[in-house]
Amino acid sequence: MASQPVIVGVDGSPASGSALRWAANEAAQHHVPLHIVNSCADQWGYAATVAAVAFDRGPMQDAARKVLARAKVDVAAHFTGGEPSEVKTILSDDPAEPTLIDLSRNARMLVVGSRGMGAFKRGLLGSVSTAVARHAHCPVAVIHEENDDTFVTSNRPVVVGVDGTRSSERAIEIAFDEASHRGSELVAVHAWSDASDFEHPLRDWLVSAANEEAALAESLAGWQEKFPDVTVRRVVEKDRPARNLVKHAEDAGLVVVGSHGRGGFAGMLLGSTSQALLHSVTCPLIIARESA
Repeated sequence: MASQPVIVGVDGSPASGSALRWAANEAAQHHVPLHIVNSCADQWGYAATVAAVAFDRGPMQDAARKVLARAKVDVAAHFTGGEPSEVKTILSDDPAEPTLIDLSRNARMLVVGSRGMGAFKRGLLGSVSTAVARHAHCPVAVIHEENDDTFVTSNRPVVVGVDGTRSSERAIEIAFDEASHRGSELVAVHAWSDASDFEHPLRDWLVSAANEEAALAESLAGWQEKFPDVTVRRVVEKDRPARNLVKHAEDAGLVVVGSHGRGGFAGMLLGSTSQALLHSVTCPLIIARESA
């Protein structure tokens, strides 16, 4: 992964500006390339309604180049010390969604703003962030407009959801790595109830609690040895995973979850927990999608 870039999609919106700064810090922390991507595709489909010969793409291309040039200047001005090993801009004539998804095949991480220029203010997610969260081939970070630099530079905890699945193993790996680079505490959250007390008797929960705590410890054991500098706080609760993670996200600098959990199946795009967090958590969120 040392040579794989952090890729960030920009469009000039406030959320993409936050995504750019977050991605630049991520690339700098790991000393990997930063690739800044913009699309000059006609998102409203106007070009399709007129003859290709009559449609001048020049103004859109010029506008997209200006966004990229401004983004590169912003990154250069952002750092006084360590910085990404390389900063590269990419202009695509294709729509943003397929462009970013295709580039994600060889990326360390794909970073997008929660909503772009075309998103309604009332919506937490735009079409691009929704699409890449579901289809990217690498981990996806979704950054909100209000996510300033303190989410990277502060020592707010990194929260990771753990459920014992392969998807959560990737989330644990990313979370330990992020906590180590930030000097942050890692809060490993294992919420082991998808049902209410009315559906199962209390004695079943009491018997299960010790097993669930042991399962969490086992999931973390190897990673604690690999990252001895990371302080880990284990949280085991009888609660629904999404609700529990949202609660812990209130004081977090970053939340990391798998793309689908114990209820998922092969080929599933997003599980219920990751889907819920996309629409409720406002701190930076990483969905630990597996590489293709």
